[in-house]
Amino acid sequence: MFRLIAFVGLGCAFLACSQTEQYPLPDYSKWEHFGGTNDAARYSSHSQITKENVKNLEQAWTFHTGDATERSQIQTQPIVVDGVLYGVSPQINVFALKADTGKPLWRFNPFQLLGGENSWAGVNRGLAYWEEGQDKRIFFSASNYLIALEAETGRPIESFGEKGMVDLKKDLDTDLEDFLLVSNTPGIIYKDKIILGMRLSEGLDAAPGHIRAYNVKTGKREWIFHTIPMEGQYGYDTWDPNYIEYIGGANNWAGMSLDENRGIVYVPTGSATYDFWGGYRHGANLFANSLIALDANTGKRIWHFQGVHHDIWDRDFPANPNLIRIKKDGKWIDAVAQTSKQGYVYVFDRVTGEPVWPIEERPVPQSTLPGEKSWPTQPHPTLPEPFMRMVYTENEILRLTPEWEADIRGKLDNVKFGNMWLPPSHEHGIVLFPGMDGGAEWGGSSFDPFTQTLYVNANEIPWVIRMGANPKSTSLGQSVYANYCANCHGMDRKGNPPAFPSLIGLDKKYNEGSLDNLIKNGKGAMPAFSHIAENERKAMIAYLFGEEKEDPNAKKELEGGKEMMTPQFYMQGYSRLLTEDGYPGIQPPWGTLTAIDMNTGKIKWQSVLGEFEELTAKGFAPTGTENYGGPVTTAGGLVFIAATKDEKIRAFDKDTGKILWEAKLPAAGHATPAVYSVNGKQYVVIACGGGKGTKSGDAYVAFALPD
Repeated sequence: MFRLIAFVGLGCAFLACSQTEQYPLPDYSKWEHFGGTNDAARYSSHSQITKENVKNLEQAWTFHTGDATERSQIQTQPIVVDGVLYGVSPQINVFALKADTGKPLWRFNPFQLLGGENSWAGVNRGLAYWEEGQDKRIFFSASNYLIALEAETGRPIESFGEKGMVDLKKDLDTDLEDFLLVSNTPGIIYKDKIILGMRLSEGLDAAPGHIRAYNVKTGKREWIFHTIPMEGQYGYDTWDPNYIEYIGGANNWAGMSLDENRGIVYVPTGSATYDFWGGYRHGANLFANSLIALDANTGKRIWHFQGVHHDIWDRDFPANPNLIRIKKDGKWIDAVAQTSKQGYVYVFDRVTGEPVWPIEERPVPQSTLPGEKSWPTQPHPTLPEPFMRMVYTENEILRLTPEWEADIRGKLDNVKFGNMWLPPSHEHGIVLFPGMDGGAEWGGSSFDPFTQTLYVNANEIPWVIRMGANPKSTSLGQSVYANYCANCHGMDRKGNPPAFPSLIGLDKKYNEGSLDNLIKNGKGAMPAFSHIAENERKAMIAYLFGEEKEDPNAKKELEGGKEMMTPQFYMQGYSRLLTEDGYPGIQPPWGTLTAIDMNTGKIKWQSVLGEFEELTAKGFAPTGTENYGGPVTTAGGLVFIAATKDEKIRAFDKDTGKILWEAKLPAAGHATPAVYSVNGKQYVVIACGGGKGTKSGDAYVAFALPD
């Protein structure tokens, strides 16, 4: 019988001090870590800005990075140390500003360190800070490198790794080094270690998503935890032994949280590859889709919980968990709360991994895809209450206008819905709701440690999944395209604009050389595919240009090499269920902010987050919008959040959910704010990078009360 929770003891001394000792709360007046503090509370004890005076907030300063491009983003939550704000630009330049004025102090372009290599670096969501005496360091990742800088000057620390950087493609305990790998979250620092995850390909070319700790002074790898176990390790028997060495993913891309007093790091992981067809990975697939508690000193597993068994829906854990202290049945519990794309919050005793409220295994519909063996049950927490709708039903079909309703009903032809666990099928489409971007997403949630309230924003957007058979073509180019590009752009190459553009007619925009350069180096949200062999890239370009001739000798299946491994079925393109006008095909709200009483697991309030002003003008109540970025709660009684596509930042009353203030931003703030104080003055800063279907930007904007 598959066990949801597993515990490995670390000795009586460790357990004896677990929940009997009440450790002090972190210093919530500082904002020196990703999430503000290592417990990821996203909470500030500053109270100068209150419910009464928040209406007086005004822009204190704006800093423009100057390097935005057409499809760039900024997803960074900056950190602030000793009056200096550290942030990241759209092109992954790290900078330091005076936190009270926005005056630049220094700027570092990592690609100068990489010999001018303009490699795709993805997005960067934050930085890490470490100090020992006068040795003060900033850590961040660009491309496949972890880089250490002097905090005061921005110069690389040449004694760290090789001239200031560590190549994350190395020391993964695999013979391969040629794959897509970037680290989009900053990791977390414990004593003299920085513990790091990474973003990987979502195809069968992906690296294994192992968790590693590096020495902050030398860059030497200190330990590794194999999220895809090796033979003889715990969890190995939850995989198909014939293929486990070829499987990648199960990576931490969402960040981590740290109980510094107990020395436990909490690591949420993503799906194993291939995301939507698991014929090569029969079994439950530990430690994919799991929350793992690791000894921060050694990397040894303490306990784990798997939120989705044998994932075929891309339901990875999307954010680092909140370490919370709650009171249940008259007893204080140090707990960890993990939000999810599927609208659940899973809550566990921090030390033992025991669920605070029961989690039930319930039967789910089974896959009929050839070669697939889906898992018979999935876990459902009985509390806390879900923070969004859980099922897309007939009653939820968009009906604000008859035209939109007819539009969506037409798009639901041969599409099944009505169960959040419907398996992907080659016979019909399915509505995936909650969708691929949540529910909860990477912005994370905020916890007020004094009211025991969790604040989480959510997307309530349905998506459609359609599966297609591997084309089994004798065209090498088509096979390569199917393996690397079809998920985003579809096998028909029509894409899903604006997020995923059409690839039809590429020969009119590019020649072979310029398209090859784009594929190798990436651009905007498109990753770099420099790890694709040159002959395969050329074959794919010929296919995209309509020039490739079929080769009867082209390899189509795995024949002794991971690079040739392809799934039997592909997801035919990431596709939201939208009207032709671009509105979600579900009754509003489309974006929400929810407050949950974590002592009881009950919802306190839920508010609409965001609006389409053109719909409000037509008499529709604010509908909410898709949102990316998280909330911050303050002792002044407020919840600050941007995140929405309407390019605004808002302050909500944390007790009632009422909007008390909002301001227009130069571009959408698809990030989480930072809240801090300098010389007695409180600031709220948001990165305004846009993207995700909105215009791109390059600004960091600070708000404060007038003097």
